[in-house]
Amino acid sequence: MSREPRKDRLNSRFHGRVEAPGRLCAEPGCEEAGEFRAPMAGPRASDQPPQYRWLCLDHVRAFNTSYNFFSGMTSEEIYEAQQPLSGWERETRAFASTGGADRPPRWADFNDPLDAIGARWRNAMPAERKDGKPLSGRDREALKALALEVDADRGALRRRYSELVRKYHPDRNGGDRSHEGALQRVIEAYQQLKSSPAFA
Repeated sequence: MSREPRKDRLNSRFHGRVEAPGRLCAEPGCEEAGEFRAPMAGPRASDQPPQYRWLCLDHVRAFNTSYNFFSGMTSEEIYEAQQPLSGWERETRAFASTGGADRPPRWADFNDPLDAIGARWRNAMPAERKDGKPLSGRDREALKALALEVDADRGALRRRYSELVRKYHPDRNGGDRSHEGALQRVIEAYQQLKSSPAFA
């Protein structure tokens, strides 16, 4: 069984290693392969993408060791950056229970002639009741179990429940007990919605 040279086997463990035969380390005088990407030294223009150079393992380690997050900061700025809640004063986007989607963007910020953005948010946002009464996630699951629309009222809930009980209950369907699981789901859904504020 052939084995790779020890040096190659060791280097293959390092995250970020990119082999490129013939590319040398950018450090002057170094003859090792440049396999690790590192940003160029010095400040960069904010309106341009960052420039990178390729270093060998030893020189990228030296570069990482010399990196100083606080370089160029005043003592007051360093003190503020070290506070436990530093960074939390910036506004963050809230997580919303919208089926995995964030809040919709401000429509004034977009020109959407093909309705690409609007269509995504209409599909992601759950339907709301016209009367404004809130529906919980469990309420929505119960409505699906009973095949009811989000705007169903208490009367529609009772009618649908009676219809499904007649369909699934063995005393009402000629003794067929194969629908007992469905009957249990119907009863649970009805109990959930009966006590929901939307059906009060």
